[in-house]
Amino acid sequence: MRVVQAKSFGGPEVLVPGEAPDPVAGPGEVVIDVAAADVMFLDARLRAGWGGDYFPLRVPYVPGGAVSGVVSAVGEGVDPEWIGKQVASATAASGIGGGLPIGGYAERALAKAHTLAEVPAGLDLVTAAALVHDGTTAMAVARLADLRPGEPVLITAAGGGVGTLLVQLARDRGATVIGAAHGDTKLGLARRLGAAEVVDYEEPGWADQVLELTGGAGVSVVLDGAGGEIGRNALGSTASGGRFLGYGNAAGGFAELDTDYAAREGVTVLTLMDITNSDTDWDALGSEALEAAARGQLEVVVGQTFPLDQAAEAHAAIEARRAVGRTILTV
Repeated sequence: MRVVQAKSFGGPEVLVPGEAPDPVAGPGEVVIDVAAADVMFLDARLRAGWGGDYFPLRVPYVPGGAVSGVVSAVGEGVDPEWIGKQVASATAASGIGGGLPIGGYAERALAKAHTLAEVPAGLDLVTAAALVHDGTTAMAVARLADLRPGEPVLITAAGGGVGTLLVQLARDRGATVIGAAHGDTKLGLARRLGAAEVVDYEEPGWADQVLELTGGAGVSVVLDGAGGEIGRNALGSTASGGRFLGYGNAAGGFAELDTDYAAREGVTVLTLMDITNSDTDWDALGSEALEAAARGQLEVVVGQTFPLDQAAEAHAAIEARRAVGRTILTV
């Protein structure tokens, strides 16, 4: 079968199309004939050599932690009724709060039967692949944030895959959304999806703009998908007694927050570890996101797709910050 492998750690050019043996489903596993594979910012960071302490990858490896497609084979203990069904799933090696996001950039991929979500009628497989990670993350973050009608909510990386979903979820809960992103395209997208106000976080003093938009009081909730210095500045725009949820690191790393300031202002801080370690039924949230998209309640923004053998170009687009919404490889 065709695959794309990271032959070494380095730039996008280390992603090389090649051939590999077809996977064989073990006990509790299925083989998916892949139609679409998710491309995460995390994929690009791991390929570049980041995160070895958390993700002990050895090259060469096949990146990609989520796929959609049709089940073509099942292993021992798996209901054969799955064969022929359209599904979306994390790959067998991947997992919330653990595992390795690998195996997806391929014509066929292994998945665990218990992580399979049947794709609802009317939902295309590209959209389904985009929701495997983003849908579950957005649903979990929105739920933990306990968003309330009328609350001002700041969402950073509002033009990204998770951010675009969170803008809609916060809007539907009656919150007043301030979307933070960079560039007219992403800011316009955030506004179209429901942000009442938008700010460009590459502009000096953007966090002060957020304070001005709230009359100096600050936002009740920050949903931080950017991390880095952007996330650190976002904390300063949080109202006393507010909530800060940091789930992303699109700006180059998770935010190093001023914990003394948070404690002094009574700001509750939840990190990605808190989110992934929560008592959450991730499989149920994934199915909920798929159903919401199938009903038209949730718009899934797939800003760019690339053929499988152009995975290097997909990574380059993500690293150059040209990508809007979710990036998908098609097989």
